[in-house]
Amino acid sequence: MTSQTITAAAGTWRLGDLTVNRIGFGAMRLAQHGEALVPDAVPRDRDQAITVLRRAVELGVNHVDTAAFYFSPLRSANELINRALAPYPDDLVIATKVGPGRDPSGAWLPHATPEQLRGQVEENLRQLGRDHLDVVNLRIVGADSLAERFGALAELRDAGLVRHLGLSNIRPHHLAEAQAIAPVVCVQNMYGIGASPEQEEVLRLCGEQGVAFVPFYSIAGSGRTAGTPADDSSTVHAVARARGVSTAQVRLAWTLHRGPHVLAIPGTGDPDHLTQNVAAGSLRLSEAELAGLDGLADRDGLSPAAR
Repeated sequence: MTSQTITAAAGTWRLGDLTVNRIGFGAMRLAQHGEALVPDAVPRDRDQAITVLRRAVELGVNHVDTAAFYFSPLRSANELINRALAPYPDDLVIATKVGPGRDPSGAWLPHATPEQLRGQVEENLRQLGRDHLDVVNLRIVGADSLAERFGALAELRDAGLVRHLGLSNIRPHHLAEAQAIAPVVCVQNMYGIGASPEQEEVLRLCGEQGVAFVPFYSIAGSGRTAGTPADDSSTVHAVARARGVSTAQVRLAWTLHRGPHVLAIPGTGDPDHLTQNVAAGSLRLSEAELAGLDGLADRDGLSPAAR
């Protein structure tokens, strides 16, 4: 099976009028090693990051998730994407996030006001070297209303700076609130084996409305940015041993089995891990395996916490 065939094995989904393979790539780990999104993160080797990005596209990945606030003291994920992939392939879809911000030292700033969101969109445009953004996700914290901020992004969509809109880290009521303002093509939420009932509800709502559901931390579980859990359950290990794959691949495959609208965006700066992540798209779990993994609900400590 060729690399392109492996990627295609997971199927495709549409983000508005854009078709993407269900196995994508998350850029959060590109700019730094270890714990992500912290001011003292160790920068990743530039050449290695560029190699991983180019290899991802070679493997058939055409959905890259990023953000202007993914950066280390030396480099940003957006600028690495620009350097590695521009001029961009016609079928490449780059999704980014706005809402949170970081100052030059890496310290987190309060979430952007509606007026500040345009600046965040323009910063993503500048770093990526594009005249429009394919998908912009509004990042939410807590249960606050998103109407003013999502409305501001809808205006940028109408102005042609943004093609499609999505949401990140939402509660169930946020989806209806946003859909009343402008079409939502995707929702990014923390989700994986052991997801909370609320996250299961968001996944279900997205499926009913034809909205892509894009899990983050689906490999890490409650370990979040630390990588695959060191104490992964015996059930996950048993499936991995039986299939001759890693526990990370089992976790990714499980999420893809949750519905045709589920897209995976595993992130890594390691070329070998990248290949394994893409290969997970062709892993078909049996009904018995799925039932065993489904039974791990509420044991991984997943919750709709912020990334």
